[in-house]
Amino acid sequence: MSGEARGVEELTELLRGRSTAVLSGAGISTESGIPDYRGVDRVGPPPSPVTYQQFVRDERVRQRYWARSAIGWASMRGRSPNAGHVAVADLERAGFVSGVVTQNVDGLHLAAGSRSVVELHGSLARAVCLRCGTREARADLQRRLEALNPGFAQREVTMLPDGDAAIPDEWVDGFTPAECLVCGGVLKTDVVFFGENVPPERVAEARDMVDEADAVLVLGSTLAARSGLRLVLQAVEAGKPVAIVNRGATRADDVATVRVEARLGEVLPALATALTSGAAA
Repeated sequence: MSGEARGVEELTELLRGRSTAVLSGAGISTESGIPDYRGVDRVGPPPSPVTYQQFVRDERVRQRYWARSAIGWASMRGRSPNAGHVAVADLERAGFVSGVVTQNVDGLHLAAGSRSVVELHGSLARAVCLRCGTREARADLQRRLEALNPGFAQREVTMLPDGDAAIPDEWVDGFTPAECLVCGGVLKTDVVFFGENVPPERVAEARDMVDEADAVLVLGSTLAARSGLRLVLQAVEAGKPVAIVNRGATRADDVATVRVEARLGEVLPALATALTSGAAA
């Protein structure tokens, strides 16, 4: 029996008869063509993300951020859910997955049909005003950015994680960011930046999802971010089994009940087939 087949068998045995909360990270979206920060396929050091403090304090940082985002969004919005996302949605419909807590900001779990989703770090599909709190659909904001900067978003670039793009500094100089339509304030994508706290109500929703589940299944996350690791430790402290499917080491490997090293786009459809066929039988 191959390692992947053995992994699917172990996952099936662990999760059958249990209501499972899924915790997903960037690794589930790499097969949709979205780069991650720490994956095993990354070549060279990860890009340095803008911190919340830098964004708030420095107008030049904001100008650079929105210039890169204006190009990166065009590529990000063209990405589609892959077989892993679809399998998670199928497992939810079949009653094996009670909900998804995702660290991703790409919206692909929702696009695949998952219904109970906590987007722990927010969503690139929205922007928020830092002054008045008004939210705007990112697609609408993109049209305003393109009107302010004709032809800018059509340039060819290298895509980076989280809807970012690598561009030369000289492109930034002439870029004009958009302002809030309500108060003229500074706009920020509605995601949790490095150095920013996850909203407490969102943390509570994620913790409740883990509390109500019988098991936790970690998909494509190294658990380097404390927000995800805390949820895994919460489950362990409650005596609940934790299964991890990831390519590369994670910070919770030593507490995992089952650990599978494999591509999610291969393992998850096989797991969904095994669980649903067993339920039908």
